Amino acid sequence: MKFYSSGLIVILFLLGGVIPLAAQQTPTEISGIVLESGGKQPIPFATVVLRDTQSKSPITSATTAQDGRFKLITDAPNFYLEISFLGFITQRLDNLSGTKGKIELGTVYLAEDSKVLNEVVVAGQKSTTEFKVDKRVFNVGNDLSSTGMGALELLNHVPSVNVNIEGEVSLRGSTGVQILIDGKPSILADEQSNALGTITADMIEKVEVITNPSAKYDAEGTSGILNIVLKKEEKKGMNGSISVNTGIPDNHSIGISLNRRTQKFNLFTQLGVGYRSLPRYSENSNRDLTNNTTVYSEGDAYRNETFYNIILGADYHINELNVLTLSGNFAYEVEDQPSETYFDYLDASNTITSQWQREENTEATNPKWQYELQYKKDFEDHKDHQLLFSALGRFFGKDQSSDFINTTTLGSVQYSDQLTRTKFQQADYTFKLDYVDPITEQFTLETGAQLVINDVGNDYEVQDLVGSEFVTNPNLTNNFEYDQKVLAVYVTSAYEFDKLGVKLGLRLENTQLNTLLTNTNERNNQEYTNLFPSAHASYKFSENFSLQAGYSRRIYRPRLWDLNPFFNIRDNFNIRTGNPNLLPQFTDSYEVTNIFIMGKLALNTGIYHRYTTDVKELVVAFENNVRTTMPMNIGTDRTTGIEINAEYDLASWISANADFNYNSYKRVGSLESQVFDFEGTLSTARLTTKLKLSADLEMELTGNYNSGFPTVQSELSSTTFMDFGLRKKFLDSKVVVNVGVRDVFASRIQERYTTQTAFELYSFGQRGRFITLGFSYGFGKGEAMTYSGRRRR
Repeated sequence: MKFYSSGLIVILFLLGGVIPLAAQQTPTEISGIVLESGGKQPIPFATVVLRDTQSKSPITSATTAQDGRFKLITDAPNFYLEISFLGFITQRLDNLSGTKGKIELGTVYLAEDSKVLNEVVVAGQKSTTEFKVDKRVFNVGNDLSSTGMGALELLNHVPSVNVNIEGEVSLRGSTGVQILIDGKPSILADEQSNALGTITADMIEKVEVITNPSAKYDAEGTSGILNIVLKKEEKKGMNGSISVNTGIPDNHSIGISLNRRTQKFNLFTQLGVGYRSLPRYSENSNRDLTNNTTVYSEGDAYRNETFYNIILGADYHINELNVLTLSGNFAYEVEDQPSETYFDYLDASNTITSQWQREENTEATNPKWQYELQYKKDFEDHKDHQLLFSALGRFFGKDQSSDFINTTTLGSVQYSDQLTRTKFQQADYTFKLDYVDPITEQFTLETGAQLVINDVGNDYEVQDLVGSEFVTNPNLTNNFEYDQKVLAVYVTSAYEFDKLGVKLGLRLENTQLNTLLTNTNERNNQEYTNLFPSAHASYKFSENFSLQAGYSRRIYRPRLWDLNPFFNIRDNFNIRTGNPNLLPQFTDSYEVTNIFIMGKLALNTGIYHRYTTDVKELVVAFENNVRTTMPMNIGTDRTTGIEINAEYDLASWISANADFNYNSYKRVGSLESQVFDFEGTLSTARLTTKLKLSADLEMELTGNYNSGFPTVQSELSSTTFMDFGLRKKFLDSKVVVNVGVRDVFASRIQERYTTQTAFELYSFGQRGRFITLGFSYGFGKGEAMTYSGRRRR
């Protein structure tokens, strides 16, 4: 109750400060929309200044919105308007007149200033967050510590998002996140393929954080959606950039981005190649409280990867209203995963009676490709009236083999050597049709349909050394087949008034899931049809304060790796396996947020609540000092939290960005005879400080804090870590050199304690410090990491 009261006080305080402003009446309102004279595209963030006719001093000012619109209010009698944006010729509008206290300028066109574009190509650019009715958009700048980052590491810098050292993504502290690439499912976003690592930070334009998606989006992802939008330059002529990165541990990559635009065609490509080493140190302790024996292990594991990535695409503008796009992506990884783990066996007197070493040599190749055909039709009656069809196919394969060699160094216990073989293939197809019709200026109707087909096979074999020969172990060997089809239709309606916006939606999804263990003929067939409503509303009290509310119902379907009952046996005393009978979990999500801008301060505060059923939890079973972890559906979860995002420019040379999230949750559930009821809290905080040391030298520090929190059986410890970045520009900013240090103090660790009646478990994991050096160069009208203007799509 105290928490709700505090949140209410915050909202009432903000409302009290801004409602009087909203109530003020002024005699003249000036509005319009700013477009490019060439491409007729909106120009967001253009500066609109109202000046006194005699003194030419500014009276009031504003910046254009994402769609190029602006509005000014003044009681001055004599004035003129000035509209400017870097790279365009400034427009001055005199002798303005209107009726009934309103001056409607209509469309104002700005022409490109070729002289400015040629002379000023690069400038400082930092990541910024903008807020829309149903999402937040993290525009990726060139943050100094992001040098050489992969997409997963970049996500860890996005407000509300956290990525642990295992690569698991959470949103507002909860997993079950749907990751999209350019608004669509992608093999690059597959959680087990590590393909996100083939996308580097300088290939990403923005990340959309959608905590309450509308019915237009897949209902998949109980915590929400992260949409990674890749760069696709469309400036006329030949444009491009090249980046080179190196680092310790090994983290070397080269990236090239090219774009060629003519009147009819836009050709684009991105290429990347690199090698990286991802070391991880781990400790595990399995203690049997019945006989007081313990198995302790520690060791180092590496994931060494050589990767290649190429994106090719072409837009063909058939005419002004029809565009055809064909694009493809191919990625290929060669993996080498060596590891060494040392084991101690301690008896009841805590004396080491056995010691042995388990050495792993794993090799794998991972081909991935994706192709898409997209057709977009615009209609003449309205710029937002359009039809969009897309057909997408993607494939991911893994051919992996592993050798496990056990060497006893103390005692008489002998463990046999083992071999494993994995043949994995996944093919996905997505067909989507979307139609948007702005029926009136205030009312927009949107509808569409989607079919997603997932076809997966995982052939896994384990062989034990018996005598001098390797013999297949039937208890650990099987071929798992997974087939899922999801058919969806949706409709949304949006109402846009002067200050009020409302968006309602309904989505219907039918899911058919079939799994088969071929060796045992064990089948699991599920079919279910669900409705997923959504509702969003926003109210603009003034230019500086807006309030938003949202609701959506979501689903998190079990992934292949949650269902497949066989898993890697790198450490055969700590095994994770899947559960073929796992059910989907459903979430009802509610939130209220406000956006408050006061001078140099931009503040976003949100209160949210989630109710989830059939929650998926990792449950540990223990026998003979072996822990086996399996996902299970256990009860319900109620989570209530508050989130605060703030940006503030303290001075021209220093700025700060802060992100804070706190929630409390209550779990109710049981499994067989064991009750799993518990409560807990979770908080995360991030503070980024940027300092401009000189005209061409900048520094950045990012501090992160993740609190400890309880799970269904365990307790996770808190962690605090820092990232550092430094940037230097050369040759009139044509060349940019970055230095980044991630986890400066090597303090980003993960500890888990599990205490049960019959056993105690402890786990520790650490990645360590990463140092990177990056170089970039832009040519044509391209960019060297920092482009002064916006990207026009």
